[in-house]
Amino acid sequence: MPKPIPLNMAHASSERDKNRFTVVIETPKGSANKFDWDEKLRGFVLGKPLPAGSVFPYDFGFVPSTRGADGDPVDVVVLLEAPTFPGCLVRVRLIGIIDAEQSTKRRDMVRNPRLIGVSTKSVRYAGVKSMSDLPTELADGIEDFFISYNQAAGKTFRVVGRHGKRKAVELVREGEVEFRRSKRSPKPAPAHKRAG
Repeated sequence: MPKPIPLNMAHASSERDKNRFTVVIETPKGSANKFDWDEKLRGFVLGKPLPAGSVFPYDFGFVPSTRGADGDPVDVVVLLEAPTFPGCLVRVRLIGIIDAEQSTKRRDMVRNPRLIGVSTKSVRYAGVKSMSDLPTELADGIEDFFISYNQAAGKTFRVVGRHGKRKAVELVREGEVEFRRSKRSPKPAPAHKRAG
């Protein structure tokens, strides 16, 4: 019998298996709206509409039971043929990371990388095993989207490098440790909202 979907998806197990993780989709590919998981409401809420003509290039979500340097779960861009939906749980094989810093409302710069993963159900991207397998224009397009998306919100998104799957898995593990630590000694919520 399958396990029920946990009500609080941000605290669900990430079901780690080597470089494979479960990702909760927040915003599907092609969406002109940014959606966010709201822990208090235990549901998905409209974060904000994107600027005219902009849409998410791929499904975008997070690894549950993790916490990044920005105080939010670790972000993942999921490569898959067609969009899923907010709340869909997708098994993902991590292939790398676009390392980046992002400004907060207070203008502080915090580390906010974008992990890149391939859905284990994908046929089109089945042969993509590492960042070097990605067409350059695809990786550049993901970077350009987050740069312009944040720019439209009056924020800065600065890419500082690209790394392989080992670094991506390390970031998830660090995020899991930080999540457990935050549950032992609660900290005040960050002053900024999820930036996407």
